[in-house]
Amino acid sequence: MSVFLNGKFDNKGAIISISAGAGGTDAQDWAEMLERMLLRYAEQKGFSTRSVDRQQGQEAGIKSSMFEVKGKNAYGWLKSESGVHRLVRISPFDAEAMRHTSFALVDIIPDLGDVDDVEIREEDLRVDVFRASGHGGQSVNTTDSAVRIVHNPTNITVSVQNERSQQQNKQTAMKILKSRIAQKQEQERDDEERRIRGDVKSAEWGSQIRSYVLHPYKLVKDHRTNMEKQDVDSVLRGELDKFSESYVRWLVANKR
Repeated sequence: MSVFLNGKFDNKGAIISISAGAGGTDAQDWAEMLERMLLRYAEQKGFSTRSVDRQQGQEAGIKSSMFEVKGKNAYGWLKSESGVHRLVRISPFDAEAMRHTSFALVDIIPDLGDVDDVEIREEDLRVDVFRASGHGGQSVNTTDSAVRIVHNPTNITVSVQNERSQQQNKQTAMKILKSRIAQKQEQERDDEERRIRGDVKSAEWGSQIRSYVLHPYKLVKDHRTNMEKQDVDSVLRGELDKFSESYVRWLVANKR
């Protein structure tokens, strides 16, 4: 399989962001389930992980989570998970035990470290500081150590709060911001090349990529590759190799 992981950034680490979508408490619970699934997958692959930012849900689950994954070909193995994940189940938060559909967005970018060829002008940035609300150290909840950076030309926003100091949070946020901008520039170049070639297929960034059905039957289906697995529980425990492999083969077949 590793012979197929020859994309430009496949050998890099990964930065994973998870955001709850439509569905209220169910969506926040679903976002936390996806976080656990991806952390378990990273552990099974022998990767190390580090939390960067995490916002708890009001009743259950999480509003958002961001963490770094380090290891050989981490981005190559994990890039298949980028997109909207859909869950259909009997809601544990519904007193009438009704079936609910929830959505969560997984955004995965390569960890490019300190990117040298991405120039960011100070006047293009808006930097906000605020009080951290998660784990981090003694300064959490007592000082304005969390940092949010907005890159005005692209409207890319990065928030980091899990480091011990405001300066560390800002350094981590800038590293992630540069990685996001570098990936955006690479995506724009790829889109232009496809336009010139006459290839009008969309990159499917942010579209619904996979459904997890727990009721009235059990099935996980990837809508890009048509890979299916009936053992939903094993997938949610992080057994994602089949989906990752089929996605990479699909990319090769479609020359993306």
